[in-house]
Amino acid sequence: MCGIVGVVAGRNIPSILLQGLQRLEYRGYDSSGVAVIDEVGELKVCRKPGKVQNLLQAMEEQPIRGQTGIAHTRWATHGIVNEANSHPHSSGKRVSLVHNGIIENHNAIRDDLKAAGYIFASDTDSEVIVHLVDSYLEQGYNLLEAVRVAILRLEGAFAIAVISPLYPDQIVAARLGCPLVVGEGIDENYVASDVLALNSVTDRFIFLEEGDLVDVRPDGMDFWNIDDESVVRASVEVQVGVGDIERGNYRHFMQKEIFQQPQVVLDTLEGRISKTAVLEEALGLGITAVLDEVEAVTIVACGTSFYAASVARYWIEELANIPCHVEIASEFRYRTVAHPTNSLFITLSQSGETADTLAALRKAKQSGFLATLTFCNVATSSMVRESDFSFMLNAGTEVGVASTKAFTAQLVDLLLLSVLLGRRNTENVINAATEEKIVQALHNLPNLIENILALDESIALEAERFIDKDHSLFLGRGSLFPIAMEGALKLKEISYIHAEGYAAGELKHGPLALVDEKMPVVAVAPNDELLEKLESNLHEVRARGGELLVFAEVGSSFKSEPGVRIVALPKVDTFLAPIAYTVVLQLLAYHVALIKGTDVDQPRNLAKSVTVE
Repeated sequence: MCGIVGVVAGRNIPSILLQGLQRLEYRGYDSSGVAVIDEVGELKVCRKPGKVQNLLQAMEEQPIRGQTGIAHTRWATHGIVNEANSHPHSSGKRVSLVHNGIIENHNAIRDDLKAAGYIFASDTDSEVIVHLVDSYLEQGYNLLEAVRVAILRLEGAFAIAVISPLYPDQIVAARLGCPLVVGEGIDENYVASDVLALNSVTDRFIFLEEGDLVDVRPDGMDFWNIDDESVVRASVEVQVGVGDIERGNYRHFMQKEIFQQPQVVLDTLEGRISKTAVLEEALGLGITAVLDEVEAVTIVACGTSFYAASVARYWIEELANIPCHVEIASEFRYRTVAHPTNSLFITLSQSGETADTLAALRKAKQSGFLATLTFCNVATSSMVRESDFSFMLNAGTEVGVASTKAFTAQLVDLLLLSVLLGRRNTENVINAATEEKIVQALHNLPNLIENILALDESIALEAERFIDKDHSLFLGRGSLFPIAMEGALKLKEISYIHAEGYAAGELKHGPLALVDEKMPVVAVAPNDELLEKLESNLHEVRARGGELLVFAEVGSSFKSEPGVRIVALPKVDTFLAPIAYTVVLQLLAYHVALIKGTDVDQPRNLAKSVTVE
């Protein structure tokens, strides 16, 4: 959620810190700051509310030089957005710290520290850690020992990096519940919350395990596990595509990522389908034996990923004829779970670090599920490492906070899984001909999305209808119901218009009371067996003066008339309709946000990777 960068080197390092923050700004962007041990051994701190650009400007006006430093981009959890609550936090001039996560027992620690004479300058939970470390330095511990003892008192989740002028060639870092990596350089080393921050200086990374503590120096590093045992952690090579983190000719990352989707579909299908069938081995060694035993599926996710899971429920139950339960991770992790025998547990996460989903995975591993499988976009993430099996989205780095291409990749991969499960059904719900039909449609999907993207200008015109609107309803039926909810989420995320997605059949059970000329109603209407039912629902909207924007298949019976606008989409296979109609709703949300003048890539109050509860 927040971003961490740290460098210890034999050269001037503020530019590395600042570049890392720019690459991590999608993770948190309400404030940023750096702390550097300067050339005379003093701790210099610069912090600014707002975007990283504000910090860059301040650093240009008053440059800081030094060879050891830490930096941070913040997404507020405790305390308003101001300089005092920005990271890094310091304790006098002796220690400085950056922190991702939430410390649940911070009030108790704060009371103890206040009693010991410490004065707090912020409202954050993070500041208690830096004063706690300082209190142990005061007692004679060295920096490594002080951090080791301090983290034993912390309850909650954290990734921290700590520096002190008393130990000018050292960064001590630790993680519990939040991601942290160490980067290897030549005569310099690094820490960060994401490899993306460091890809300009290294491609060799060590991923800290849960509870790890690391002592990072220019000439090397040492690791200890959660039991305080000295351990060796292997490094891996990670390549990050430079093109993914540059906007190119696009106005926003979100726009770029919407238009990348034809290629993303190609990438996520590569090696996973033949001309006529889904290739089972694509799910990994040993998955066949697991799928043979699956009698039920539980899928857990948050936000946009939850809507992808909700679509998959329709596919799995129709194609495989087995129960599929879809859960919001933040609810699943805190309730008593009863699951059917031989149930496959699936997590969905773009980042693979989503705190609630990761906690749900850990709970599932203790709850007797048949096996765990994650659909994820980051091969080095905690979720991938901790699951029995993983299915990579291959969507490339997604920078825009509102997920687009990763959501599409999730849908594609979930459909592949649904087909594989369907093969095993003894009632032959899916036969070879049905599978071939779906696979052929998948082969054509990139071209279909290209044709939908060609509607961009038309959808931009339709977006103008929302310029003076504050509310909207999105309607769908069947597997398009979750897509209606996803479309509403996209609109509210980036345009700040209140929007809700409903199953169209529920319209008369409450939402119809809200319908008038001030509330546009958006409907997704593929030509399927529920089309006539949906048409009846939409007539109810028009009868009450509601304005309709209908995305319907070309040749459908919908006609444009006063109060009703129709955008015609190409014909699409029934199973692929959720993917196709997702793209038009992404474009609609994007163009409404442009008209509203909001920050498309970094909407207020949101962050890309939600690594705290």
